[in-house]
Amino acid sequence: MSKRIMIIDDEKIVCEMAKISLEEDSYEVETFLNGTSALERLEQRKFDVVVTDLKMKGIDGLQVLKTVKENYPDTKVIMITAFANLDIAIEAIKGDVFDFFPKPVKIKELKASIQKALSE
Repeated sequence: MSKRIMIIDDEKIVCEMAKISLEEDSYEVETFLNGTSALERLEQRKFDVVVTDLKMKGIDGLQVLKTVKENYPDTKVIMITAFANLDIAIEAIKGDVFDFFPKPVKIKELKASIQKALSE
């Protein structure tokens, strides 16, 4: 059974590139341009890994992280952001983020992190 990956980023190109690349590795990938629609989808279907952008309008990445960890504790969350700073990284780590990447994300590193998350 293929593993399900959710990608949340308000930049459509980021979602599309991640989807294409991850589907090459036989993952089932769904993309969302905002946290609201992503969290609605999580209520309907289980995902193994959620990759979320930090800064988004409405529900941001930290809120996504908090909701996922409260409701789906086995789901790993990987955060990506163009606004990486120490305070945000610390808050994400306290929220039990699995991994944290500054943008632009190197897809090879993201894939390695996803594989590691799935093996735990």
